[in-house]
Amino acid sequence: MKETRKTPPARELLPRHLGIIMDGNGRWAKARALPREAGHRAGAKVVREIIRYCAQLGIPYLTVYAFSTENWKRPPHEVEALLELLRGYLSDVEQYQKENARLRVLGELSPLPGDLQESIRRAEAESAANTGITVNIALNYGGRDEIVHGVRSLARDCAQGKLDPESITEELLSSRLYTAGEPDPDFIIRPSGELRLSNFLLWQSAYAELLFMNVLWPDFTPEHLNYALYQYALRDRRFGGV
Repeated sequence: MKETRKTPPARELLPRHLGIIMDGNGRWAKARALPREAGHRAGAKVVREIIRYCAQLGIPYLTVYAFSTENWKRPPHEVEALLELLRGYLSDVEQYQKENARLRVLGELSPLPGDLQESIRRAEAESAANTGITVNIALNYGGRDEIVHGVRSLARDCAQGKLDPESITEELLSSRLYTAGEPDPDFIIRPSGELRLSNFLLWQSAYAELLFMNVLWPDFTPEHLNYALYQYALRDRRFGGV
């Protein structure tokens, strides 16, 4: 089946929050006898294009999985190449201001190089007042780690007598996660043919619609996204009801 479509569905049928697990950069490079870093560079160009396209469509929130807590296991030169690409995107203040995009970075930032942490703080601060699309970059992010982070925050409040454990609700835990204040993702796409979430937005994706596509991320185009969005528009979302 051809996984592309020239036009998107009507705006009222689009997800409010879209998540994308960007996958397949390494395999794309290997198929071309290129170093893995070349695949990451190609993938970085695609994510810029998809962010712009989502903004044009009017999707309010987009979360992209850029670097997981497990990615530190990769060769050091590949890790540094990934971080350098992120530096480049986060330092492009003029572009995201031009696009009226608000940037947020989701994840545990303390293990990151100091200059990258500073770029993140600056990007978030300088884009905070923008009113267009909110782009969440999941960086040194893991879904289980995020839940542990939120639970520890609640546990500290309980230990200090600020919070009654019996008063803890799903909503309260959600407010301690990296995505606090944002709607849960309605739709999560994973290109590359892999059929798993890989520790991405585990709490938030409880009722997300999922789509796995057989295209590698560097080959992903707005036409692929149009196809995916049509698949989402056809879903009957019952949230456990009938």
